Amino acid sequence: MTAGKGCVHNEMFPLIRTKNDNPTRFFQIWLNLPSKNKMAEPEFKMFWNHEIPVYESADQNTKVALWAGNALLPEGRVNNAPPASSWAADEANDVAIWHITMQPGATWTLPAATNSKVNRQLFYLEGETQVMKVGGQSISKRTVHPLQANMEIELQLDETATGAGEFLLLQGKPIDESVAQYGPFVMNTAQEVQQASTDYSKTRFGGWPWPRDDIVFDREQSRFGQFGKDSKKEAPSNAACLAD
Repeated sequence: MTAGKGCVHNEMFPLIRTKNDNPTRFFQIWLNLPSKNKMAEPEFKMFWNHEIPVYESADQNTKVALWAGNALLPEGRVNNAPPASSWAADEANDVAIWHITMQPGATWTLPAATNSKVNRQLFYLEGETQVMKVGGQSISKRTVHPLQANMEIELQLDETATGAGEFLLLQGKPIDESVAQYGPFVMNTAQEVQQASTDYSKTRFGGWPWPRDDIVFDREQSRFGQFGKDSKKEAPSNAACLAD
């Protein structure tokens, strides 16, 4: 989603299991916009799980869900396009958001980014301490590792690990502009933030189509993404989700 000159959004997660827990792990990743796009028209795109391309290593021990970025895709294939004004829309910015899953005994080399100006950080989300190595160094769970972007680096999960290891990779070329932030508003100056707050107070950024802010839908309602009144994208059925 690109908020641009302003939009209101909400996420709700379906409780599709009636007799068991419905756990959810949720990443909300914010990409800044350059000043020239701060007032772009809002845009929303929804990509369901089955639409996300997944890279698999030759030995099938490493899988990478490519939430953004084309580097691991076969030649000629392009990932789901982000909103047009997003910083990720320009391939020169080399934005990548990858979820990496490695099985015990896996060794995989993270390829280099396109240039040394890219910021790259690797978050070790799930796994055991001292059985995962990054560049030959053992690491602990729930740690973050800044990487030199223009160099490839080897990731290795020892075969003694009792389960998979998971990483979140975030990378991109920095925008290199001043940042002013208050609450949900991110602009370049404090004056712009104040103006954004005033605009929201006056217009509610176009309003909200439901009778309450924390709208709750019936359990039988299938998953959907909607932008405005006329753009709705349905997801696979709840039965298909449970089968996964």
